[in-house]
Amino acid sequence: MPATENRKAFTTSELSFAIGQRTLLGPISLDLERGRVYGLIGHNGSGKTTLIKLLTRQHAPSSGSITFSGRLLPDWRPRELARVLAYLPQTTPAATGLTVRELAALGRYPWHGALGRFSSDDRRHVDEALALTDMTRFADRLVDELSGGERQRAWIAMLVAQDAGVMLLDEPISALDIAHQEEVLGLVRDLSKKRGLCVVTVLHDPNMAARHCDELIALKDGKLLTRGTPHEMMTGDVLKRIFGVEMGVFSHPVTGQPIGYVQ
Repeated sequence: MPATENRKAFTTSELSFAIGQRTLLGPISLDLERGRVYGLIGHNGSGKTTLIKLLTRQHAPSSGSITFSGRLLPDWRPRELARVLAYLPQTTPAATGLTVRELAALGRYPWHGALGRFSSDDRRHVDEALALTDMTRFADRLVDELSGGERQRAWIAMLVAQDAGVMLLDEPISALDIAHQEEVLGLVRDLSKKRGLCVVTVLHDPNMAARHCDELIALKDGKLLTRGTPHEMMTGDVLKRIFGVEMGVFSHPVTGQPIGYVQ
């Protein structure tokens, strides 16, 4: 298999999703590579969450196809897929009574199953995940007792312990203050670089997306509007096409990062 094929995580071809006569997404064709962080941006109802749910196999396409790691997505067995694809939904389920370590350990479930033995290898993955997410010091704390940012890092530790090569995150910072937004997205970017992960994350703030993502993918009315690097996407004309309002852009005085604002 060519090296370029090995780098591909997802390929969608004329992918569409409809409910009744209403098309919510598509047709969309795109490639997503490993070792890169992709930010899905666009107004509410543009199709971002629908695309994530198609990639996680929660929705079945109405037409078109999704190829994951060189195989059609429906051909993957559930546990096999769970070992290589990690997903964090908009609203995480309750973790009542669980410590951070216990939550992270749930990421090993696809590897040993309900009746399998928790091995030394599983324990090593959990310890490594806690270290990478800077959650070792919170390992014995209850998840419910953590701040919002710490709680998100605990869930990401679970995904890291899963040892998947792809992470799909649906609005992972929507309920966080700006400091914790920076913390969580910085962590995700570092993990992508250290582990060669493909990360696809839904974000509302184009400035945060431009700061932490390698590439931005803009959806509008269920269509792929445009995609490109932060510098290619963060222009007044492109942002107006995406969000429908007049926007200006200036460069950060220290980093040179493009920053958008509503005029």
